[in-house]
Formats: sequence, structure tokens, C-alpha cells
Amino acid sequence: MTIAPDTETDAALASRLAVEAGRLLVELRAQMFNDGASPWQVKDTGDIMSHRFLVNAFNTLRPGDAVLSEEGADTSHRLGADRVWIIDPLDGTNEYGERGRFDWAVHIALWEHDRLTAAAVSLPAHDMVFATDPAPPLPPRRSERPRLITSRNRAPYAAVIVANELGCDAVRLGSAGAKAMAVVLGEADIYVHDGGMYQWDSAAPAGVAAAVGLHVSRIDGSPLVYNDPDAWLPDFLVCRPELAEPVLDALWGDRWREFRDNGWQ
Repeated sequence: MTIAPDTETDAALASRLAVEAGRLLVELRAQMFNDGASPWQVKDTGDIMSHRFLVNAFNTLRPGDAVLSEEGADTSHRLGADRVWIIDPLDGTNEYGERGRFDWAVHIALWEHDRLTAAAVSLPAHDMVFATDPAPPLPPRRSERPRLITSRNRAPYAAVIVANELGCDAVRLGSAGAKAMAVVLGEADIYVHDGGMYQWDSAAPAGVAAAVGLHVSRIDGSPLVYNDPDAWLPDFLVCRPELAEPVLDALWGDRWREFRDNGWQ
């Protein structure tokens, strides 16, 4: 880990650590596969290695801050902290464990008082990082038909509703970070997820997407709130700003209400 000057901003720190953790994960993955390790060994080792690296870094560089990590034990200490780093040391663990897949990420976000003030998402297999400062520019829309990005193995019902109502073309990727960054890059226009997420899945992608100028919210249009006692934060919407109203209208139209009223969520 590189020790930067005390003048390093939170956004710069998030970006640097996301890159450094990602490089370690790339090296570890290649070495373990070369040594004949199983996908489960690769996934488990990557998760814990990246977690330990990031937690040690924050203990050294921001010793007064709390950390909420997917791989760490949650404690009540963070609830009274003014600054909480919310991290997913390896988002897309299944993809990381598949040789040759690129759609996995490292998430780092800072929740300060009542808002996200810094965030970074690295896509290590692509050697790319996206941060809140400097935020990448929002690219122009590439196609007339909206492109909706969803999971590899299942399409959440909210995504099905939006795709049908707006006539979307479908794109499939692995990790939440990779999907959200596809919208940041302009490779997709909408990412909507319902039915299961945690704070660390969406915090960093939400911070970066908002800094770019994308619409970011819960699927009912309400703000995303982090550092609640329950780490469960089950849904997430990122889309181009001009598509926010039609997406939310689709999500709260008759078909979605029927789905919810029947108790399927």
C-alpha cells in the first residue's frame, strides 16, 4: 500500500485504494488459477485478501473513521460515527471466480453525516477506475431504444416491467458495480434492481453515478440512505436523467402495482 501525503483528499484516497486493491486481485487471481486452485478457493481468497488490504489501509490512513464491509463483522460503532467507509472489497465474486470474466469490481464510498461525499469503483480487469472527483463526463446517448442492463442469470421483475414499458434492448453483466459503470460509460441507459442488495452493493456506484449527473434513487424514487442499522438496502435505480420520469412511471404503473399487491415481493 502506498502511503500518500496527508493532503490526499477522500475521493483521491478512494480511487487509489480501489485501484491498488484491484491490482492485487488481478495478480492473485492469475497466480491461483496458474497453481490449479478451484474457483471457490479463488473467490474466497480474493474476498478476504481485498477486505484485509482495505481495512488495514483505512486503519492506517483514516484511523478515526468507521468501516462497513461486506466481508467484515458489523458493529454498532458505525452508527454514531460521522464518517463511515462503505466498501465491497470484491463485487461480483462469482465472476471473479470464472477464468476470463471481466465484470467484477471494487467499491469504496464514504458516507459523511447524511450523504455520500466520496466514492470510487474500479473495474480491475479493464484497468479502469471511476471516481467522484474528478467525475467522468456523461457521454451522449448512443441509441434511440433505451438499453437496460440486468443480471446474467435473472431479470428482476422491476427490470422486466421497465424493459416492456419502454421497449428496451437488454444487456447482461455480472457485478452491480460493472452494471452501474456501464451506464456511466454510456454502454447502457438504465440499471434497475429489486429483490436483494446491501448497502455495500450500491453505495460506491451510487456516489459515482450521481457525480456524473445520472439519476440515482430507490425504485420508488426516494433517496438512497446509508449507514442505517440494517445493512439491507434491497433496490437501486441508475439511469440517464431524461429517462428517470418514464422509468419511475413504468415502475409505479398498473402492472407493477399488481405485482406488489399480490405479495410477490
